[in-house]
This record gives sequence, structure tokens and C-alpha cells, in this order.
Amino acid sequence: MPEETAAEAHVRVKVTRTLVRNPLVVGAVLLLAAIAFTLLGDDLSFLPFLLMLVGGWCFGFAFVNATQGIVPARNGAVLHLGVAVVLGALVAFVVEFGGDLLDPFPEAVRGIAVVLQLAAIPATGWIWLALIGRVTDFFARRDTKKKPPPVTPDWEREESGDGSIVRFPAIELRMRALTQAIVAIVVVAGLFGVALLIALDDIVMRMGPRIAIVLMGIVVGLPVYLVFTAILRRRTAQCTVAFGNDELRVQVDDELHTIPFRNLEFLRWRCRSDYARIEVRGSGADLSLFAGLATPPRGFSAELPALPRRVYRRLELAGLTVEKARRGEVITFRAPSEPSSRAPAH
Repeated sequence: MPEETAAEAHVRVKVTRTLVRNPLVVGAVLLLAAIAFTLLGDDLSFLPFLLMLVGGWCFGFAFVNATQGIVPARNGAVLHLGVAVVLGALVAFVVEFGGDLLDPFPEAVRGIAVVLQLAAIPATGWIWLALIGRVTDFFARRDTKKKPPPVTPDWEREESGDGSIVRFPAIELRMRALTQAIVAIVVVAGLFGVALLIALDDIVMRMGPRIAIVLMGIVVGLPVYLVFTAILRRRTAQCTVAFGNDELRVQVDDELHTIPFRNLEFLRWRCRSDYARIEVRGSGADLSLFAGLATPPRGFSAELPALPRRVYRRLELAGLTVEKARRGEVITFRAPSEPSSRAPAH
């Protein structure tokens, strides 16, 4: 086999990262593969069925991410609610009348419609799960209206240091690992749902297979989601981040990482949402700490404060370039040797 050139390796790595990190691309690829299997005569065997489930979930995941990034948040919540209601009604309508409506069409069109219909079920389920989370959060805020609103952890002057420090709980977790874990959960829950459908064949035949799949998504998907969140939060660690005059200090429980600014290769800082986090690499350290997924102390929000202006100046003097994404919500600093395609600005 001929040796891979540097240019070919760069293209391969870039394409791989795009597929892993962009759920819309992944979803489209998986659904196109499922459609191809269907058109070739594969009558819903395991592989195309799995492609439909994961591909559909990717689209739901991408939509939820997009609504969480909308400013003001109220507009994102309204859009989320509207699409959830429309998709739920559409899925119910197609389950009830879709077969009759598709009868006049060629077999190829019916096959594609079945793929899209089955893919819409996990997408709709994920959108509704996220909506339930938003509604729960709304009522929790309403119940605590008379209490002081939660405050964001703030910077403090470091008593024994030379800069500012912030303390917060976080979960040490990489974005890629989080995405892969969610995909694995979708696959496992899908397989478990299929096993239940087979075991309860008589009941499924009476209620109809499509309605049974929707019910299994609710019965299986919601508990799995809650268990996954609980498992993640058990890994919460107490963290501190301090920016000195010429170094960054990150402590995770009892482990302290000191990174001089001149050795800092990559720093990402996101303040809000479930993906609020700090990612940092340099001087042998490679950390990703999610504050948005951890349970905050009473009276505090699961967020990070905005970076002080002096930090921008110090890092720029150290030779790092700054990038802003999602309307300035995600701040990324890179060393000149660090490729811009290394990580997504989620």
C-alpha cells in the first residue's frame, strides 16, 4: 500500500473530525446510507434500521443545540416548543394515515418515506426530551421566584497569587466522548426497544408497530437519559481556574496544573448552556471541564464568568490568536502552531 502523504493525512483527519463533530453531516450520511440499503431491497434489516435511528437522532441533537444557542433564550424556547409540537403531530398523523397516503406512489418513494418516517421518531423523541428539560427548568425557576436568583461564579482576587481565580464544580469530560456516549446510548436503547418489540409481539400487532416504536422511545429513552445524567453528575469535581500575570493554573480536586502562557497551545472558554466549559492544553496538560453539566452549589448557576479583559491582553502578548463563535459566547485562543480545525466551537 503506498504511503499516505501529509496532504492526504490532513484531508483524512479533517473529514473524520467533521463527521464526528457535526451531527447534521453525520445524520445526512447515515440516512443516505439507510435509503441506499432500502432501495437495494434490504427490507428493514438490523443495519439500515440502526442507521435510521442514529441518523434521525443526529438531526434532533443538532436542532436542540441550535435552539440553545439562540439569543435571547426565550426565542430559542419558543422555536423549540413550536417544532416539537409540529413534529409530534406530524409523526402521529403519518403513523395513522401515512400508509394510505403512500399507496399510489412507486415503491422507491414509499421506501424513502419509510426511512424518513422511522428516522423522525428518535429525532422527535430527543427534541421532546430536551423540551421536557426546559419546561422542568422553567417551573423550578418559577417556584424559586421569591428566592434570590442564582448567581454566576465570579472572579476573586487570588490571595497568594498574582491574578484572578474562579471556583466552580465541573465534570472532566471531552466533547467527543460526550457525543459518542450519547450515540452509544441511542444505539443501546434502540436495540433494547427492538428486543421489547419482539418479546411483546402480540401487543405490538394489536396497537400497530409504528405506535409501539413511539411508545418504546418514551418508555425506554426517558429513563436512560435520566440515568445517564445522574451518572455524569456523580463524577463532579471541585475545580479552580486562575489567570496569573504569565501563567494559567487549573486545579481539579487536589491535582494542580500550571501552564505558562508561552506554553499554552489551546484554550476554549464557554460561559453558558449545558456546554459551558473550559478546554485547555499545554505543558503536558490536556483538560476539558464541563461546568454546565455539573450540579452547582445552592444559589449559584451552572455557568462560568466572562473572561477578564486583562486575560485577553496577556494571552495576545504571549502570541495566541483569539477567535469568537456563537455571537461571542465561545472564546478560543490558539497558539500559531495549533490548527484551527482542531475542535468545534460548541
